[in-house]
Amino acid sequence: MPVNPELVGRDFPPTSPYLVGREKVREFARAVFADDPQHSDPAAAQALGYADVVAPPTFAIVVAESTLKQLLGEPDSGIVLQNVLHAEQKFRYSRPIIAGDELTARLSVTGIRAMGAAAMVTSESEITDAAGDHVVTATSILLVGEGDK
Repeated sequence: MPVNPELVGRDFPPTSPYLVGREKVREFARAVFADDPQHSDPAAAQALGYADVVAPPTFAIVVAESTLKQLLGEPDSGIVLQNVLHAEQKFRYSRPIIAGDELTARLSVTGIRAMGAAAMVTSESEITDAAGDHVVTATSILLVGEGDK
């Protein structure tokens, strides 16, 4: 089953709030070799004007992942996980993610482009804080193949 072109323009419900924990930020920073003290030391982050440790820029994928799960679980999508390659990821920030933030994400499918037997599916996850203010937009491009026939 090819990717359903009617996914374009589809909006998904907001995810459950994700509370950003200090230890999660520290763990993620270690995993991606982000060794700046602002990612692990609250005093260093506070010296820069932040309330707590600052997540590395790619931390937003932790929150956006739940929106991609919604897309992959959509019964009429035509997307089969085993045929998916995460081709590209971009982040557009209004402000950094800080430990203590409560973040919610909402996914929209913004484009599908056929590429032979495959398709490039572009989606945007708008991530907001508890006040509803924009924090980051995570744009993902998935390359979806048809798999074995």
